[in-house]
Amino acid sequence: MRFLLLLHIVLLFTSFICPASQAARIKDIAELNGVRNNQLIGYGLVTGLAGTGDDLIRVLFTRQALYNMLVSQGITVNPEEFKKITVKNVAAVMVMATLPPFSKPGSTIDVYVSSIGDAKSLAGGNLLMTPLKGPDGKVYAVAQGPLTIGAFSFGGKAAKAQRNHPTVGRIASGAIIERQVPVAFQDEKILSYSLRHPDFTTAHNISNLVNGKYGEGTAFPKDSSTIDITVPDEYIHDRVNFIADIEGMKVDTDTNARVVVNERTGTIVMGEDVRLSTVAISHGNLSIVIKENTEVSQPNPLANGRTVATPNTAIDVVEDDGELMVVEEGVSIGEVASALNAIGATPRDLIAIFQAIKAAGAMHGEFIVL
Repeated sequence: MRFLLLLHIVLLFTSFICPASQAARIKDIAELNGVRNNQLIGYGLVTGLAGTGDDLIRVLFTRQALYNMLVSQGITVNPEEFKKITVKNVAAVMVMATLPPFSKPGSTIDVYVSSIGDAKSLAGGNLLMTPLKGPDGKVYAVAQGPLTIGAFSFGGKAAKAQRNHPTVGRIASGAIIERQVPVAFQDEKILSYSLRHPDFTTAHNISNLVNGKYGEGTAFPKDSSTIDITVPDEYIHDRVNFIADIEGMKVDTDTNARVVVNERTGTIVMGEDVRLSTVAISHGNLSIVIKENTEVSQPNPLANGRTVATPNTAIDVVEDDGELMVVEEGVSIGEVASALNAIGATPRDLIAIFQAIKAAGAMHGEFIVL
C-alpha cells in the first residue's frame, strides 16, 4: 500500500502544476540561410620536435613534403642523398579551421593540428606556413605558429608515461584570413530562416509573431523548417537592425513528444508533452542469490579411508511484492517517473516500465532507445 499511496500523492500534486511556456529567441532556434560557417583544411609540417617526429624512412609523404619545402626555400638537395636522412624532429600534420561568416581579410581564427604520420608527440613543435583551403580548392587562410598541446608523453624501453593525446594540438589565432566568403544577404528582399528542429507549430508561431509586429504578410512559413520574411521598405537599407529585431523576438516553441532512454548508461530524457492513456502498471523486483561451497569429509587418523569433497549449492530467491497501479488517462510520463523515483525505483526499473507502457500502446509519443 505504501507504493500506491506515495504514487497517488505525487500524481495528485503534479496535476495542479501548469506547464511553463517554452519561450526562446528566434536566433537560438533558427538560422538565416546563407549565413554559416565554412570548414577549411590544409596539409603542413611541424618542426622543432625533440626526437618525437615521423620516421622519414617509413613515412614517405613526410620525407617528400620536407624535400619540397627545402627546394621551395632555394636549398639545393640531392634526391638520392636526401633518402638517407633520418631526422626525427619533423612531423606531417593536417590543419583544420572554421571560417565564420562575414570574416574579413586580416582577421585571425584558431586552428587545430593533428598528426598523420607515426610521430610520438607534437609537444614543443612549430607549424610551418600552411595554406588552408575550402571545398572549392581556393585558399582562404594561412596558418603558422607554435602549438599548444596540453599533453605529454615520456618513456623509455621499459616504461612510459602519457597524459591526454600528445599528437593533437591547437594554435590560438594561428591563421590569418586571406579571402572573404561572399554573402549576398544585403541584396535580398526576402530573408529565409531555417529551424534547427523542424516543427509546423513553431514555424506558425514565428510567422504570427513577426506579422503581428511588422504587418500581415511579412512572414510566411513555407514548410515545417523554412520561414520566409520580407524586408519592409523602411528597413530596405537597414537590414542589420531588422535582422537583430527579428532574432531577438521570443517565440513559444513546440516539439514532438518523445522519450529517449539509454540502458547502457541508465539515462532517461522525457519531453513534458508525453501523455499516457489509462493503463495498469505492476512491477516487482526479483533477486536470485546463488552461493557455492564445498563440504569436506576426512577420515580419522590412521584410518584406512579417503577424503570426500561434496559440493553444496544454496539458492535464495527474493521477490518484492508486486502492486497493481492504475494510471488515469492524461497523466504525463514525467509525473509517473516522479512518483516512481519517490519510492526508490532505479533507472533500469523506469526503462523497463516505459518500454512496457509503449508496447501496450498507452504512451502517446516517440520512444527512442539509444
